[in-house]
Amino acid sequence: MRHLYGMALASVMTLVMFFAGAWGYERLLRLPVPTGSPAALPAGGGSLLSSHAVLYAVAAVAATGVLAGILVAAPRISPLAPGLPGLLLIGWTVLYLYRVQPATDLIPLKSYAFGAGWEALLFNGILAAVGLAMIVPLFIPSRWRSRQDDMTDAEAGEASDYIADLKRTASSAAPTQFIPAGFSAPTARPSAMHLLRRSGPAADL
Repeated sequence: MRHLYGMALASVMTLVMFFAGAWGYERLLRLPVPTGSPAALPAGGGSLLSSHAVLYAVAAVAATGVLAGILVAAPRISPLAPGLPGLLLIGWTVLYLYRVQPATDLIPLKSYAFGAGWEALLFNGILAAVGLAMIVPLFIPSRWRSRQDDMTDAEAGEASDYIADLKRTASSAAPTQFIPAGFSAPTARPSAMHLLRRSGPAADL
């Protein structure tokens, strides 16, 4: 069930990357530049905080990054949630390196900002970098186990340690003799050989 939720989150992550991340990236590529100087800085080198379009684009890209970071870092989330979108991005980049035209033909809504931004992310290699980061949880064994399995392993380890401590305590403890109050500990009786020696001829001397 946990991995089924992870597959659902993977679908959500893919949609967020395409409709939010790609859209925001495409908007940031079209920052206003003063006319007459191609190398001029956006907004003439001034502040961009007054531009609502820039703020919305940054917010979309930041939200995409935060969601991807949560899926990658949260140990309770299935590794399929970030891993499947990461494999998709890597596969798309490999196809782009092998054949550019089929890779670009697969991009939907290229006439809109979503598709144009996705195409720019693909051409700039950002999809490959993000995909490599998102597949890291797939190679962490603890991410494939649920929290209940981890608790069972911890309880089994504690039980085995407790049994081992009991065995060490039982083997190291010496048996004690109970002596009631008012009585002294009985002295050891002489052995039969010792009695024979004392009753022999040498004893009479």
